[in-house]
Amino acid sequence: MHKIDMHTHILPERLPDFADKFGYGDFIHLDHHRTGFARMMKGQTFFREIASNCWDPQVRIGEYLHYRTPVQVVCTIPVMFSYWAKPADCLDLSRFLNDHLAGIVEDFPEHYIALGTIPMQDTDLAIEELNRLHELGFPGIQIGSNVNQLNLNEPQFFPIFEACQTLNMAVFVHPWEMMGQEKMPKYWLPWLVGMPAETSRSICSLLFGGVMERLPKLRFCFAHAGGSFLTTIGRVQHGFDCRPDLVAVDNKMPPRHYLGKFWVDSATHDPQLLRYILDVAGEDKVCLGTDYPFPLGDLEIGKFIEEMKLPEPTLEKIFYKNTLDWLYG
Repeated sequence: MHKIDMHTHILPERLPDFADKFGYGDFIHLDHHRTGFARMMKGQTFFREIASNCWDPQVRIGEYLHYRTPVQVVCTIPVMFSYWAKPADCLDLSRFLNDHLAGIVEDFPEHYIALGTIPMQDTDLAIEELNRLHELGFPGIQIGSNVNQLNLNEPQFFPIFEACQTLNMAVFVHPWEMMGQEKMPKYWLPWLVGMPAETSRSICSLLFGGVMERLPKLRFCFAHAGGSFLTTIGRVQHGFDCRPDLVAVDNKMPPRHYLGKFWVDSATHDPQLLRYILDVAGEDKVCLGTDYPFPLGDLEIGKFIEEMKLPEPTLEKIFYKNTLDWLYG
């Protein structure tokens, strides 16, 4: 069966020294310390080691072939968002990354679809780059779950989302800069606890802030099966019902009203949880998404889903139809 992996990350093999170029900041650079591997450095601090499948399109195609998945949706690694940087510098960085993504799609059009990145900290520059991405043929963008710890319902972001709807561009929301991570440095807790909470934070902000209500044609997809949102929807709905004075202040529509109105990826690592997600979000709104090539990803590209004995029409939706609906409407 045809498969599209709609959640994967890629970088250029070589990154400029942006800190030197701009004269400040812990921008990511790569230290190619051994063949086939590189250290991602955040300033002088080691961030993570990556292998060639994080930058080599040919290597990736070969690895995906093993799992009968010919198409990957690629976007940058969230640490590259750099929303903390000066807006013009973030635009420069975004354009560099987006041009690289456009080149991959141009070189391998049968294998790659790209989501761009934009300088969310500056509304005008973000829309400027969004328009350029549209002209380049990008079907959507990837953004962070917060922008310098501002929630996505803040008024300065609404024109960006409005432009996405006008341009018919999809939005993929990925957790990053996890709240409280400085207080939980051990045990990989920012990734295991913070990321699911961040994604729920973004969904709740967009719902309670009325963004989805005001922009009903805007197609959002949320990473990691929506984080902790769908598994805590009962609590979220109950909070809305019992304290509307605190929760229902900007949008009177209940949270459950939005179930089935946004997409999530399938990265649950758990068949039982995926069945629940399919039931709550709707089988039309769950897309194969793996977070490849990182260790927390579903690196067998949906193998556990194939083993769930789901009806073939449901598998077709998860493996490619829902992704096409999200990306292109």
